Amino acid sequence: MPPRKDPDASASVPAFYGAELRFKREAAGLTLEGLAEGSFRAVSFLSQIERGERRMPCDLAQHVDAKLRTDGFFQRRCEDARKARQGGHAEYFADVAEMERFAESIEDWAPMLVPGLLQTPAYAHTIVRAAMPRASNREVAEKVDARMERAALFGQENAPDFWAILDESVIRRRVLASHLMAELLEHIAEVVRATRSIVQIVPETAAAHPFMMGMTRTMTFSDAPPVVYTESLHSGQLIDYPPLVNQYRRSYDLLRAVALPPEATLAMVEDAAEDYRNGKPRD
Repeated sequence: MPPRKDPDASASVPAFYGAELRFKREAAGLTLEGLAEGSFRAVSFLSQIERGERRMPCDLAQHVDAKLRTDGFFQRRCEDARKARQGGHAEYFADVAEMERFAESIEDWAPMLVPGLLQTPAYAHTIVRAAMPRASNREVAEKVDARMERAALFGQENAPDFWAILDESVIRRRVLASHLMAELLEHIAEVVRATRSIVQIVPETAAAHPFMMGMTRTMTFSDAPPVVYTESLHSGQLIDYPPLVNQYRRSYDLLRAVALPPEATLAMVEDAAEDYRNGKPRD
């Protein structure tokens, strides 16, 4: 068997955090299986943390501190590791951006904006600038680049199944010049076809439905419980309380029933793109 390759603890804060976890675990004489027991997380989850690839959630840090008797060390360092992984994202979104790379499925509800994974650079720039009118050009560019980099997950070997439901107003609102709106909608259609993702639209004629307010995302994992993320203008919240997560998931199922079928949605998106190309978007 080849010698084990330890991660470079000097590479980043998460790498240092992970190396320290491995050191403390082995010093305590515990295997990954032993440490994972009772944590509601899989061994692979802990292994990724030790390699500096994944952040340790605070509830898991509490479990690890209790199991390894490390006097709250990992709980105190959770915030440092999280901040180190922001990478151009808003602080409240940093955890979500990291988690989506490991998700089995991602389900977005977008009542006001095109989801980040489907945005074009021009659209992302306009949205970021509108939310941060006093930010420097460098700050805006950093956030746009971070948003565009997220789409790389579609090229992963085990890419998550992506499902997005949009309100019709999202494709009708002219936040860009007509040719750029056409580019945005054409990009959405291309992503759907290339990745076999599913996009649905809730038509403006739809009656009341369960998600009439607020952007919502659900993520499931092979090695951890599902979570829900909700977002407002300058804040976001991760929800992992199982009964509440289940309520959100049931509501999303009801939302699917209200939305147009995927084929009809794709036709609507492409028709809207053509209208923008021809300079005659629907009023």
